[in-house]
Amino acid sequence: MVSGRSLKATGVADAAAPSHALGHRERLRDRAKAGGLAALPDYELLELYLFRTFARGDVKPMAKALLARFGSFGAVIGAGIEALKTVPGVGESAAIDLTLLHEATLRAGRDKIARRPVISSWTALLGYVRVALANEPREQFRVLFLDKKNQLIADEVMNHGTVDHAPVYPREVMRRALELSSSNIILLHNHPSGDPTPSRPDIEMTRQIVEAGKALKVNVHDHLVVGREGVASFKALGLF
Repeated sequence: MVSGRSLKATGVADAAAPSHALGHRERLRDRAKAGGLAALPDYELLELYLFRTFARGDVKPMAKALLARFGSFGAVIGAGIEALKTVPGVGESAAIDLTLLHEATLRAGRDKIARRPVISSWTALLGYVRVALANEPREQFRVLFLDKKNQLIADEVMNHGTVDHAPVYPREVMRRALELSSSNIILLHNHPSGDPTPSRPDIEMTRQIVEAGKALKVNVHDHLVVGREGVASFKALGLF
């Protein structure tokens, strides 16, 4: 197994850390301090983060390989440990560190919507659901359970599926809403294809959940479908 902290064994970088590599690290850190992290391109931001995992060596090729493999910075950190380890040089330690960054980003986004009514923080909500779901390789159905003031009680994954289907049972959604004393819910799921356009089964399933909620006084605010190309809102599309 390739160690997450050894680049030499993979040919990606030399663990002896030649002077030009050390100089590059210092120059990159200086640029980050002078111009701010936001000014750095994705591969350099990824490099800076990988410096924390790999104390020595040139990680620029690895950063560029990760972006080439997954397509974007967000897709890299959201790829999952086993997928990350398919990139040469990325061992267990590096993969865990990258997924840690994804989890930290997810929790920061959740904090933004947890202390205020969710429906009045729609931009923050959309940012959160994209981090949570846009790069998931399989369909995942989850529900945001809200109280009477539309504040978040829980964000729960109700089911995992395949690359194009996640079975959903309206009675299970309603059962959990009653357990949590949730008066309002927002449905979420992703399309691994990248296209968030709701499918016919998505529409039928949503209508079933809306009808089940009416009988129990549980209101469905919206159903958001998340893909790499964006987020589709059932309410905005007039689908219920």
